[in-house]
Amino acid sequence: MESELKDLNSKQLKSTASSDDGGSAKDDRPLLKPDAAENIQELEKKFAPYVRNDVYGTMGRGELPLAEKFLIGIAMVTLLPIRVVLAMTVLVIYYLICRVCTLFSAPNRGEDEQEDYAHMGGWRRSVIVVSGRFLSRVMLSVLGFYWITETFRILDVQEKSENEAKNQSKDEDEAKDQDEESGRPGAIISNHVSYLDILYHMSSSFPSFVAKRSVAKLPLVGLISKCLGCVYVQRESKSSDFKGVSGVVTERVREAHRDKSAPMMMLFPEGTTTNGDYLLPFKTGAFLARAPVLPVILRYPYQRFSPAWDSISGARHVFFLLCQFVNHIEVTSLPVYHPSQQEKDDPKLYAENVRRLMASEVWISSCTKAELLTSN
Repeated sequence: MESELKDLNSKQLKSTASSDDGGSAKDDRPLLKPDAAENIQELEKKFAPYVRNDVYGTMGRGELPLAEKFLIGIAMVTLLPIRVVLAMTVLVIYYLICRVCTLFSAPNRGEDEQEDYAHMGGWRRSVIVVSGRFLSRVMLSVLGFYWITETFRILDVQEKSENEAKNQSKDEDEAKDQDEESGRPGAIISNHVSYLDILYHMSSSFPSFVAKRSVAKLPLVGLISKCLGCVYVQRESKSSDFKGVSGVVTERVREAHRDKSAPMMMLFPEGTTTNGDYLLPFKTGAFLARAPVLPVILRYPYQRFSPAWDSISGARHVFFLLCQFVNHIEVTSLPVYHPSQQEKDDPKLYAENVRRLMASEVWISSCTKAELLTSN
């Protein structure tokens, strides 16, 4: 430590000495470097996934038009209080359902102090799942998502024929392995645009998520997260605990792939939210299990306020979202992605290939929309 301080002091002395020597001469050097424009362009590209392009401006603090202020004023008096009451009612109802279904039953306790009710079977689990999916859809309707456009991509005829030809050329052992891997995916892989993603996936497939350990202690939401089977991680610390949680996620993905009754994992490999126009590099945690995954792409088309939770505070985002009369979700489900042997051996390659597949789908859909707009 002392040597570092000495080096730092010596550098500071040299810099001050050089400035003293040339102190009499006028310093005409520009404040910005000649390549400052290039640096600004690089910064714009780097932070482009987090830039808000809606009417509300950067961080939701832009100057609003008079018409927009008028609409917000009306929504504050009429729509906002109604939605708050309805949303809290739905949350309390589902909490009570989870409380009744988990009475006299201990949570499943796993590694690293993980606990969940997702492995609970029988009628209790069925009630939790069915009511959870229904009430999640009700909650989305309360928030203004009255219609959800869902598109399911299927394999092309050419791709099917190629896969069939490959399967016929394999021997019996490889065919058995292929049959075992043709089951349901171990995890759902989705881009992350907003906390609203969780509500949609709950209404669609009711999977388990990765959440902060503090979520388990929150009122109402804590019990619901345990019924979802969330895997808790202490994100505030960089201890060996993170490695343990990664192992739990891997085991859960493998379990979901092998056992149809096990809760499926829902993972956001980007690790953070964006504005929905970009896909960040994927982390490899979702692909360490070497199990098939189901890629899902979420979009939130908007005209005024973007539901993306990128560079805006949570309270401001909830306020503007509740004041918007109608919100939209577009969902694209791609075919189940079965990794090759090379991808199984290299999780980074596996993650990058899935990301490229999803990015190509986003690019194709954006080009299609652009063509429709230009034609109109």
